[in-house]
Amino acid sequence: MVILYTSPGCASCRKAKQWLKDNNIEFIEKNIFTTLLDANEIKYILARSENGTDDIISVRSKAFQSLQKDIDDYTIDELVTLIQENPSILKRPIMISEKNFVVGYDNDEITKMMSSDVRNLPHCCDSTCPNYVLCGSIREAGEA
Repeated sequence: MVILYTSPGCASCRKAKQWLKDNNIEFIEKNIFTTLLDANEIKYILARSENGTDDIISVRSKAFQSLQKDIDDYTIDELVTLIQENPSILKRPIMISEKNFVVGYDNDEITKMMSSDVRNLPHCCDSTCPNYVLCGSIREAGEA
């Protein structure tokens, strides 16, 4: 199961959501503007990110710039409150599964959301495959 943090109007969020659907990956979507993120949930997201706040906070966003404070000046509790009060400072989409953590929409990175047995399947689909429209034509073009 994947938790997908999104926002309305986010093209990358729509792409990620569609990719998860196309690949039959179960997910729960959480709109960061309509769902108040719990403090423990924010701490979990921070703990899962390899580079801490660099991975999830958009310091170039207008919302963050308006704060006129450096990200390193916040304690963890202050950061949690900041995110709860200003969810627009979060980069998106954020996708979390038991084993994977992906921020943004990147074709290579998002494949981490697939189980390894699916990622390692030989390329053998044909027009009867539900994913043929997505990947079959690409394979055919590569073989030509």
